[in-house]
Amino acid sequence: MKILANDGIDATGKKALEAMGCIVVTDKVAQEDLAVVINSEQYDGLLVRSATTARKDLIDACQSLKFIGRGGVGIDNIDAEYARSKGIIVFNTPASSSQAVAELVMSVLFAAARGVYDSGRHMHSADGKTFETLKKKYSKGFELRGKTIGIVGFGRIGQSLAAYALGCGMRVIACDRTTDEYKTLTLDLGGQNVHVNVPFMPFHALLRESDIISLHVPKQPDGSAVIGKEEFNYLREGSILVNTSRGGVIDEAALIENLNSGKVRFACLDVFVGEPNANAELLAHPGIIATPHIGASTVEAQERIGIEIAENVEHIMKKHR
Repeated sequence: MKILANDGIDATGKKALEAMGCIVVTDKVAQEDLAVVINSEQYDGLLVRSATTARKDLIDACQSLKFIGRGGVGIDNIDAEYARSKGIIVFNTPASSSQAVAELVMSVLFAAARGVYDSGRHMHSADGKTFETLKKKYSKGFELRGKTIGIVGFGRIGQSLAAYALGCGMRVIACDRTTDEYKTLTLDLGGQNVHVNVPFMPFHALLRESDIISLHVPKQPDGSAVIGKEEFNYLREGSILVNTSRGGVIDEAALIENLNSGKVRFACLDVFVGEPNANAELLAHPGIIATPHIGASTVEAQERIGIEIAENVEHIMKKHR
């Protein structure tokens, strides 16, 4: 099979694909040129991450494609059901990036709690006088232990985050469209398995109960925000929001309003509407801790993603023999 990995692929995954006899091309093709290149080179497969989209027009134009794969959890940059209706296999890699995303969430929460992100920016130019000013400003941090984190969407990433949060002594609550009771997690603590029941509750109740809310959900089917203007009314004063899922899951205009009013103390965002052209006002806000969509971007996660892609392609090749 000839495969275009348009957003790149880890060397381990590429090597595994090549060992199966695949030709893997990693030269980046501009979105507007994709159909022409795929057709001229007769690619069997297209691999994407977040930057490349595979919409209906591309799918209709590319008769040679047997599969489209995404190195990541969501597939909302692929018209997946339409592709499947045309006999094209669509897959993603949900098992590979959970730990990486969960660790990013915990890192930005610690940064928010102690002012690490903001103080770090000012310390670069600190002198004796400003040092004391900064010390006073950032001496009002808080501890995560004992705080309640509400996890919206309790799939692999949500469960990985819960394990980290529980290990830090946080209270964890969750909501998920698949259940409304509880989920039992098994934590490995120093070689001992500890079983913890994470209680589930309705969405609005979770918003009221949580000091911190972390979102791990796809966009709404109608494109509306999961936390929109109305949902901000349910938040506790001084809440912290974390979004590592998709841009638009939080209404950005409403978020700025609630940051300005103090209803939201911090928002930690890895994803944005209109990426890569994120809202400049949002990025500049002192209550924002921003990262450039790096949730799954660890060396280990990308290696696992590459291997999972290779395993998917191997199954596809067996079907086409």
